Amino acid sequence: MENMETMKGDMCKSCKCPHHKVIPGLIALFGLTFLLGATGTLSASAVNIIWPVIIIVAGVSKMTSCKCC
Repeated sequence: MENMETMKGDMCKSCKCPHHKVIPGLIALFGLTFLLGATGTLSASAVNIIWPVIIIVAGVSKMTSCKCC
């Protein structure tokens, strides 16, 4: 059982699937949205629209099936 978990962990590290890069990118966008809102670059109403959209996209991307894992 331990070998299977190790193998699965190794496969995900070498995976070229773009699905695994979506969530980290969306987390960065989430933080950037709040940073731009805090500095006044984005209005509060824009931030209030953008952050839920980022969360929705993250949820939808996690629901899609990945062929490598």
